[in-house]
Amino acid sequence: MNHQNQHDPYYVPHHSYWPLIGCLGLLFLSIGIVQWLHGGLQAFYLLITGGLILLFMFFGWFHDVVKESMAGCYSAQMTKTFRLGMLWFIFSEIWFFGAFFGALFYARVFSVPMLGGIHGFRTSTHDFLYPKFIAQWPLLENPTPALFPGPTGVIEAFGLPAINTLILLLSGVTITIAHHTLLKKQTVRTSIFLLLTILLGCIFLGCQIVEYGHAYEHLKLTMRSGIYASTFYLLTGFHGLHVTLGTIMLSCILLRTMFGHFEKENHFAFEATAWYWHFVDVVWLFLFIFVYCL
Repeated sequence: MNHQNQHDPYYVPHHSYWPLIGCLGLLFLSIGIVQWLHGGLQAFYLLITGGLILLFMFFGWFHDVVKESMAGCYSAQMTKTFRLGMLWFIFSEIWFFGAFFGALFYARVFSVPMLGGIHGFRTSTHDFLYPKFIAQWPLLENPTPALFPGPTGVIEAFGLPAINTLILLLSGVTITIAHHTLLKKQTVRTSIFLLLTILLGCIFLGCQIVEYGHAYEHLKLTMRSGIYASTFYLLTGFHGLHVTLGTIMLSCILLRTMFGHFEKENHFAFEATAWYWHFVDVVWLFLFIFVYCL
């Protein structure tokens, strides 16, 4: 018996230059970031060049994938592979944010209390190094305020952050409804709820921009104002970047829905985007609790 007939055919694409182009874009971005950190004049142009190359790579590569999918090249085995790949990607994203949450917890539970003379380290870290430092969180007064002046206040949890939480929770509902209407072949309703999800994502980003402006101008919460500010901007900033990418993905899915690319039995790109958006929602819930509330 031929064992090859027991499995679905697996499509092997032709040779592609898109990975090489992506590496070139990342190279320009990496050099640009290094130049920016060292005050190089070419940093802006390198970052723009790298970003444009990556956009060109994504557009071209995804265009090829969509074309192959619409041509019926992908079998059920390919769909399983795509699903596993997306699950592993989200798993890696969990650890990405887990590293920053770990830094936040380490600073709150170990570093700040140790510098404040708690946990039996009074002689070595408090009395000897920073005898006037008082351990508290959020950290408004740093051990060396002359070099790193602390912020004058923190973002209140039940202001814009609470509104953004409601916005993202509502967007999770709209994307779920869009998925159910897609399964019922209601293209118009699917497009409407996708558009609502995109608008909610844009409103979230707009609120975050307003929040950042208030933090910089009125609270003096900058990257040089201590560990609280740096962990705050790293966590919320990278989450905002993920919301931006998710909104772009949703926009592409909306266009493909309007062009009739998805069917009840074949719409993995829609599902993958919905998974990603739900992941972004869950991460924000953790951010709202551990960054803003506690």
